Amino acid sequence: MFSIYFKEINAFFSSLIGYLVIGVFLVSIGLFMWVFSDTSVLDYNFATMDQLFSIAPLVFLFLIPAVTMRSFAEEKAKGTIEFLYSKPLTTFEIILGKYFANFTLVIFALLPTLVYYYSVYQLGSPVGNLDSGAIIGSYIGLFFLAGAFVAIGMLASTLTNNQIIAFILGAFLCFFFHWAFSYIARMPVFTTTFDLFIQKIGINYHYTSISKGLIDSRDIIYFISIIFVFLYATVSVLERRS
Repeated sequence: MFSIYFKEINAFFSSLIGYLVIGVFLVSIGLFMWVFSDTSVLDYNFATMDQLFSIAPLVFLFLIPAVTMRSFAEEKAKGTIEFLYSKPLTTFEIILGKYFANFTLVIFALLPTLVYYYSVYQLGSPVGNLDSGAIIGSYIGLFFLAGAFVAIGMLASTLTNNQIIAFILGAFLCFFFHWAFSYIARMPVFTTTFDLFIQKIGINYHYTSISKGLIDSRDIIYFISIIFVFLYATVSVLERRS
């Protein structure tokens, strides 16, 4: 597993892929936080990082499928997938190696945003007048959201040999599981009880809950479960095709 992990990390940073992912993420978030007048922290009357945590899922929607689309689609297109199977590794170990490599790249993109936290912290009046508990909870929520999107994107990559199709499919599945259930729950055919139940199926409900700074074990279990389900589905697809 570790050999696959380091191979993927080296592949990311020996080309422009890793630097592009980190650069695009930071520029996108930076524009919303500091430049665009509708969302700029500088135009607010109080110190907040809500822009980062509300925009990040939308950026992840395109960024993470762009990272994961090559995981298996490229291997199958180049015919190197057989080389992976020839190694003394199980399918699950191969998938875990690639999963943690993709997840690490996303974490590398998130870490520099701590500079934004320091900047907003200094802008507070008085200095430090910031809800740090909610921000820590939001970062934890982003880590889990990234983990879920990476697992979804990797499943999409196993379903096709074409990286562009893998990207589109991954983005669609991430959108569906994150936002679609919130919209479905608003349909008038559902009662109040079913409304809440349907919302809880979607990722957005649990991400929003953690972002409030309240770390609920049910939200943690949900994210771990959805990551496991998609990784297991990825294993099933690969073993069936192999």
